[in-house]
Amino acid sequence: MLTVEHLSKVYNTRQRSVTALDEVSIVIQEGDFLAITGRSGSGKSTLLLSLGGLIGPTSGKVKFEGEDIYGFSSKKLARYRNETVGFVLQTFNLIPYLTALENVMVPMLPATSSSNGRPEKARLLLETLDMQDRLDFLPRELSVGQQQRVAIARSLAND
Repeated sequence: MLTVEHLSKVYNTRQRSVTALDEVSIVIQEGDFLAITGRSGSGKSTLLLSLGGLIGPTSGKVKFEGEDIYGFSSKKLARYRNETVGFVLQTFNLIPYLTALENVMVPMLPATSSSNGRPEKARLLLETLDMQDRLDFLPRELSVGQQQRVAIARSLAND
């Protein structure tokens, strides 16, 4: 399903170059559960952002179902990120003027032109994460843990 071939990422700063990924190769099959561990600065986030199509590699390939995602058109890469990948980042990036329910519905907006089922699906995801009493709360009205649960629900919105 997801194949990483000799993936490298080098960040160039004013002072020096930093190699975040050095020839990483991995195969992830559908249904696999994978934990990525390592010291701070060891490349974990760079690897995940590369797998998600958010940062391009310096060299190597990330293949989804046999196709290199960095060979996709910008439209196809955006569709890959929207329909295939769900992220919960260290900063949750919730939209401050939307409620918890509305924040969960955001990734569903480009997926279909119809709003049918969006609120119900978002509500179910939030209820699954024990947030049923916070649906109409803005991010600033939620604890950090509750904001994280909204971000998790949002990452699952498109299955």
